Amino acid sequence: MKYALLDRGDSLSRELAEEFHKLARERGLTSNPGSPDLIVSIGGDGTLLQAFHSYKDRVEDVAFVGVHTGHLGFYADWKKTELEELVTLIATSEPQKVSYPLLNVQVVTDTETKSYLALNEFTLKRPGGTLVAQLNINDEPFEMFRGDGIVVSTPSGSTGYNKSVHGAILHPSLEALQIAELASINNRIYRTLGSSVVLPKHHHCDIVTDPSDDLSLLVDHLTLRFQGVRSIICTVAEEKIHFARYRPHPFWNRVRNAFIGSPKEITSQNFPRKKFTGLDDTGEDK
Repeated sequence: MKYALLDRGDSLSRELAEEFHKLARERGLTSNPGSPDLIVSIGGDGTLLQAFHSYKDRVEDVAFVGVHTGHLGFYADWKKTELEELVTLIATSEPQKVSYPLLNVQVVTDTETKSYLALNEFTLKRPGGTLVAQLNINDEPFEMFRGDGIVVSTPSGSTGYNKSVHGAILHPSLEALQIAELASINNRIYRTLGSSVVLPKHHHCDIVTDPSDDLSLLVDHLTLRFQGVRSIICTVAEEKIHFARYRPHPFWNRVRNAFIGSPKEITSQNFPRKKFTGLDDTGEDK
């Protein structure tokens, strides 16, 4: 097994990275940043985002696994105290590959078209001013937006910026994208739906802006500046990111633990619960 390792750069992450390399050598794993099979991220979800963008050109050929040095993450699901267990499993077992959808963003200007992949989201803003944009869905005019900005997220990224602006949380098995508004202004001229919109894989969103506007585009953690933009086309990417799962880590458990609490905290009221069996009291299918 060939692996590449990226760490956050702080002292704890570097210490864990050195320990990982040592354990990996002892178990016959090979460090090969140029042609890895597995990308190991040590730090947090932000570090895994950086790892994804470092290997986005080979995203279909590699798998990712994350070790967090703080709170449990949505992508980094191994604790710093579990490093030896993780290395042993990498060396001795075949992981389950879990694939999540990505977002493809095409920025069309007068002179070129540039494409970007996002794992979490794409955010469009106009620095120092209000963003005005026409949103088309499947080449049909949908709404005229005026406000602080627009967020387009992947299902796995729906727990981030999208959630903070009251978008829905989508399970990452759904091949979809979600469009959410940032402080939209609604009047006789500018009218928006006022809620997030979820598009399936075979649909696309086209954001048309004034070419004279100076725009700020954030693709995950990357900030880009553009002028002369004619349109921005958002679709579910053909590529997917693959995660190596060496133990179960259900998505809804992560959501619950991150935003609500542990099962013990939730069931502290001791309400009577009936386990669902798929049968009613007579034994018939429900």
